[in-house]
Amino acid sequence: MKNIIEILKGIINIIKQLLKDPIGRIGFIGVFIIVLLSIFAPKIAPYDITEMFTKSKLVSPNGEFIFGTDNFGRDVFSRIIYGAKVSLQVGIISVGISATFGYIFGIVAGYFEGVVDSIIMRFMDVLFAFPSILLALFIVSVLGPSLGNTMIAIGIVNTPVFTRTVRASVISVKSMEYITSAKSIGLKPINIILKHITPNILAPFTVQATLALSGAILTEASLSFLGLGIQPPDPSWGSMLSESRKYMERAPWLAIAPAVFIICTILSFNILGDSLRDVLDPKLKL
Repeated sequence: MKNIIEILKGIINIIKQLLKDPIGRIGFIGVFIIVLLSIFAPKIAPYDITEMFTKSKLVSPNGEFIFGTDNFGRDVFSRIIYGAKVSLQVGIISVGISATFGYIFGIVAGYFEGVVDSIIMRFMDVLFAFPSILLALFIVSVLGPSLGNTMIAIGIVNTPVFTRTVRASVISVKSMEYITSAKSIGLKPINIILKHITPNILAPFTVQATLALSGAILTEASLSFLGLGIQPPDPSWGSMLSESRKYMERAPWLAIAPAVFIICTILSFNILGDSLRDVLDPKLKL
């Protein structure tokens, strides 16, 4: 219980420091709004995402339809809100997958080094050799387009980044005197990793996770734009952009709304990640 209280105090302190920085405040508020939209999507969205107003197709933004309607007569605002829920869900779960495997591979490679390190890092180099979007496209093409497969693909694509981040941090921390002392008194590697190494690599790990969220959301939007991500009738900002191409001149709001939300969401996560880096490691602050 005491550890939980200390963790909560640490989180509150980090949030306070973020809010003191004007740039960090913008990023935090932006992410907070996206999270609220995702959690309360059923309460905020005025209409069901599949409800079609046959007499109100391609209606421009007005008092009844804030962002207008699409070619099927569906409320764009409602679909944007639910799209935020899908994007955040994909981002969190896919980053969770990549962070978990990246942590395991990075810890093993960085702590034990030698042959194990070489095998793991050469495999990561192979994954790094492919552009992330092309690798994600290949994985989704093999597994089939769906929400679950999209999250798996993005998780695999981001794993090398986490592995390298964790490995570099472990190698740096492992050379410290307290690690040498822990080894000299006979502590098992698992105890050293969990009690002494992990707490000291959380800062770069957390920053990387925050930045990876924006990349995961962009990749999901790209896959959905190409028809290999979230499948209809589930809304996705990428698929909404794709559907709007036929009506760019007649109904530009169909493209503007999802594009603005994609840009603002990715920008918010990037700003939050940069500010979080400065808070957790002031030495990196320019």
